[in-house]
Amino acid sequence: MKRQVLARVLLTPFVFVRFTLVLLIFVLSACQPAEQKTTSSNLQVAIGKPVIQGTPLIFPADHGIHAEQGIEWWYVTANLQSDTGETFGVQWTLFRTLMPGNLKSPWWDDNLYFAHFAMQHQQYHVAFERFSRARQAKVISSPFDASIDDWQLSSINNEFLPLNLTAAHQNYEIALTLSDSPIALHGDKGYSQKTQSGHASYYFSYPFLKVKGRLTFAGNTYNVTGDAWYDREWSASLLDKNQLGWDWFSIVDAQSATQSEKQGLMLFCIRGNDHNYEYCSGTQIAANGQTTAIFKEDIKLSVIETVTLNNHDYPSKWQVELTNRPTIIIESITKDSRNQLTIPYWEGRVKATGGFNGIGYAEITGY
Repeated sequence: MKRQVLARVLLTPFVFVRFTLVLLIFVLSACQPAEQKTTSSNLQVAIGKPVIQGTPLIFPADHGIHAEQGIEWWYVTANLQSDTGETFGVQWTLFRTLMPGNLKSPWWDDNLYFAHFAMQHQQYHVAFERFSRARQAKVISSPFDASIDDWQLSSINNEFLPLNLTAAHQNYEIALTLSDSPIALHGDKGYSQKTQSGHASYYFSYPFLKVKGRLTFAGNTYNVTGDAWYDREWSASLLDKNQLGWDWFSIVDAQSATQSEKQGLMLFCIRGNDHNYEYCSGTQIAANGQTTAIFKEDIKLSVIETVTLNNHDYPSKWQVELTNRPTIIIESITKDSRNQLTIPYWEGRVKATGGFNGIGYAEITGY
């Protein structure tokens, strides 16, 4: 779900930050993106056919495109540490949105692709974007390859894992290898309900990826290792008309000494027009990828601290109460984690303490 930054569309994550009236304007204006503010209308547009509960996931096909659903993304977030002890965050995402129209051209197949590449170090956050029509962008299910030019996530061999992840913009660059994670299916065997009225997506993750490689931040290059979380999601619509966006979290247990002891936690809550959380859902993930659903009645999310950025308040610390678990506190690491792109949203590193101790990422949209 992560996403709904379009409409995670974004979603973001839901169809979350991730899209659409803005993108329609983008296409009609000859592909010259303009600075625009995400509104609830961006998040509520239905594109394509709804996903059907009970549809089995089939691999490697489901690593590829789902043409009947209009919102889709391939999403990586990573917490990394250099050999000198410095910490970094990385986000890499490829989005696809269906934009049907009357244009007939061998160069246009009614799909718009765009990619986001963001990095964090201490309190510094940078974000970049690229746009592409189909045929310029590439998504292949096997051997897996998702890319716009040299911003690429691809399998090293015929198996899905390990993956190479590359992206570069000016003095910022990543060249990482991701490996060794089970797959985790959210919701009902991958069918993930997003709202009380039944909007849903298909959603799976590789939550415990081991990372090694190098990155360049502001011209300085580091050898890094760490952990990454990979999300795959597709849908036709993720929000109701009376909903603004969501807060989404992916966290991995920081206390596990080995890969066989890893534990993961995914949570999201959808916000209504009154800014209150209306619908929540989550997943507990065991080291082998087995999942336990956390239902809406067992989740209470509260914002306990905010940060003001350009006269807008963004959550910076949350309290999570889960049934039969001690209270969890989630706090942002880089306070200004805004991706100030054509579709703006907040995506950054977080740490969790209390009932679940770990590090991860949060995505918040509609603020």
